[in-house]
Amino acid sequence: MSIVKTVTPTSHDLGGFTVRRAVPSKEARMVGPFVFVDQFGPAQLDLGKGMDVRPHPHINLATVTWLFDGAIEHRDSIGSYSTIRPGTVNLMTAGSGIVHSERSPQEERAKGPALYGMQTWLALPDGQEEIDPAFEAVSDLPWIDGDGARAQIIMGELWGERAPTTTHAETIYAEIVLSEGGSIPIDAEADERALMLVGGDASVDGMALNLYDLVVLKPGAAMTLSSRSGGRVMLLGGEAFATKRHVWWNFVSSDRERINQAKEDWREGRFAKVPGDDAEYIPLPDGKPKTVSYP
Repeated sequence: MSIVKTVTPTSHDLGGFTVRRAVPSKEARMVGPFVFVDQFGPAQLDLGKGMDVRPHPHINLATVTWLFDGAIEHRDSIGSYSTIRPGTVNLMTAGSGIVHSERSPQEERAKGPALYGMQTWLALPDGQEEIDPAFEAVSDLPWIDGDGARAQIIMGELWGERAPTTTHAETIYAEIVLSEGGSIPIDAEADERALMLVGGDASVDGMALNLYDLVVLKPGAAMTLSSRSGGRVMLLGGEAFATKRHVWWNFVSSDRERINQAKEDWREGRFAKVPGDDAEYIPLPDGKPKTVSYP
């Protein structure tokens, strides 16, 4: 049996586009270092509309944004500015604390923005949770050609190639595009691995994947991903964490008290501002946050 667990994500309608959250959930708190896995779209927003995620804080994690279609403007409190587009991975390491915003570019709003992609968070390893915040946008990512399949390695080493993207824990992350009748082997080296079908159709060792479900794969087992009529699949995972991570709103940490400190710091305005986007912010939620699904 290649699949050991299937997670049907919780869907949230955000008015014009849907976000599907697979991790954290009752079935999967983490897959390797991935402590948060969201898929959004595909969607085409109305003319003049756009995505506006106001400035908000993170600690003790790294965010990874990957688009299949559309564009997102990223700004953060260490002065980074980047327009995220398909083929470029945006990695923001929060470490001891960072604030960022994500908005649709003005030129996208004029034509009706497309939104289709992945937003994931990586827990930072023990001893590295409080590293300095950092940001990188990496577009020189290796492609692997298989039998009617192409894969772009976003993070880590797969199929004998390594992406230049920074990794703090052992991480694998790739987008696989399958042609009609195409197939590609799935590497078995990572401690934990999962697949998510985000478009078309695909199966692993003959077992069909349901659209947007996250399927956790049997550790150490080699297997083959294939498609009848073509599909797009995300592969993610990496080293298993021995220490539990706590998640509250936009904060992730091995220490609950560190999260409580971050809450207080955000409430009291102690986090740095985002240059060029400091007129508004997302307030600390009252009670249980709605932005994270709890087991």
